[in-house]
Amino acid sequence: MSKKLKTGIIGLGRIGQIHLSNLLHHIPNAEVIAASDVSASARELAIQAGVPVVTADAGEVIHHPGVEAVIICAPTPQHVSLTIAAAQAKKHVFCEKPLDVHIPAIQSAQRAVAENGVKLMLGFNRRFDPNFSRIASLVKDKSIGAPQILRITSRDPAPPPLEYVKVSGGIFLDMSIHDFDMARFITGSEVNEVYVKGDALIDPRIREYHDIDTAVIVLTFENGAIGVIDNSRKAVYGYDQRLEIFGSAGMAKAENNTPDNVTLYNGENVQSDLPLYFFLERYEKAYQNCMRSFVDSVLNDTPSPVDAKDGLMATAMGIAAGISLKENRPVKMEEIVKL
Repeated sequence: MSKKLKTGIIGLGRIGQIHLSNLLHHIPNAEVIAASDVSASARELAIQAGVPVVTADAGEVIHHPGVEAVIICAPTPQHVSLTIAAAQAKKHVFCEKPLDVHIPAIQSAQRAVAENGVKLMLGFNRRFDPNFSRIASLVKDKSIGAPQILRITSRDPAPPPLEYVKVSGGIFLDMSIHDFDMARFITGSEVNEVYVKGDALIDPRIREYHDIDTAVIVLTFENGAIGVIDNSRKAVYGYDQRLEIFGSAGMAKAENNTPDNVTLYNGENVQSDLPLYFFLERYEKAYQNCMRSFVDSVLNDTPSPVDAKDGLMATAMGIAAGISLKENRPVKMEEIVKL
């Protein structure tokens, strides 16, 4: 029997529960032997799932002698400190995005991982969506020629509660950060410049927290390509996730996922289903593939599929977007990375 990776999960909220379920039911070469959460009800879920050690103390998970890899799903402000603690305990780390919203903090985690010889993977799950990963492969093997124009549409079905907006870090570091990572992943190129236009067009109260809910972001890539990301916190028809890349020899695009692929044609209209409504449905396979790739990279000692640099660059692009919006100007990435 092949070796199983023994994991411990810190944080059993919505994302933590997804990873727990996937590790228990969809990834046969891994097991969960410890879990922690400050919430008694969340801990009860792990107990009912059969996790042997369930505690309120994250440190007990990190220092559990059997745990080989720690899955960090705690709130963002705890990501770096938990990553460093796990690395110092010689545990591999899977951490949900973002690693942090400040560049120096990310760099401190990056150093800790390198100094202790462990792997760190960031949970940018959209890279592992079957449609998007296929497009990335087509770009890499030159099926569309040299990339010239990238278009990413990412619109949520409904805005988050204002209480969440207060602590989210803003749309660019909470929502757009996925698209920033996708932009680098799909094109295979770093970004030179970020320029943003946006406003709170859905709920003006969001402005009170120095945030917006609608944005158009223009990216300039090192390889010469141009990218456009449009974000909205509210698409009344569902979770709108589309991507298109145009190149010198062709184009590749991914449309929205729907409950089925049936289209009805009749004398009055043409009808098909609305997009899947929420990210848990849309990216179900992506979450499974993402965690599976982490487990495989640890067991096979291969490079982390999404490493600390990827996390740093996505955050840096988010910071650049915030400056661009505030100062109404294009922002060079070198301004941010030098910070």
